[in-house]
Amino acid sequence: MILRQLIAFLVAIALFVHPLSAQAADYPPPLSYSHAQLTGKDFSGQNLQTAEFANANLQLSNFAYADLRGAIFSGSVMTHANLHGADLSYGMLDQADLTGADLSDVILVETLLLGSVFDNTLITGADFTDALLDGAQLKHLCQQASGINSKTGVATSDSLGCS
Repeated sequence: MILRQLIAFLVAIALFVHPLSAQAADYPPPLSYSHAQLTGKDFSGQNLQTAEFANANLQLSNFAYADLRGAIFSGSVMTHANLHGADLSYGMLDQADLTGADLSDVILVETLLLGSVFDNTLITGADFTDALLDGAQLKHLCQQASGINSKTGVATSDSLGCS
C-alpha cells in the first residue's frame, strides 16, 4: 500500500514538473535592469523583449534597432538616448524622461507613455498608433510630427491623431 502511494506520488510530481520545465524553456524570465546605472550602455540591435528597465538611468544609452516589445521603462531617465528604429510596442514608458532622445522611426504601438517628457525629442517617422498619451503630450508631439515609419508605413501625425 505504501509503495503504491509512493509510486503515485512520484508520477504526480513527474507530470507536474515536466510541463513547468517545458514552459520555462519556451519563455525565459525577463531581463531586469531596474534601478540600474546604465549611462552610455550599448543595447543596439539586441532582443530585449519584456526586459525591465524601470527607474534606471539610461542617459546616452543606445537602443537603436533593438527589439523592446513589452519592455518596461517606467520612471527611467533616458535623456539623449538613441532609440532610432527600435520596436517598443506594448511597452511601458510612463513617467520616463526622454528629453533630447532620438525616437525617429520607432514603433510605439499600444505603448503606455503617460507622464513622459518629450522635450527636444526627435520623433520623425515614429508610429504612436494606439499609444496612451495625455492631452498635453499629444499637443506637444503633434507640433513636431513628421515623417512615415519605414516598417509600418504609418505617418507620425496620423498615428498621433493630429488634425
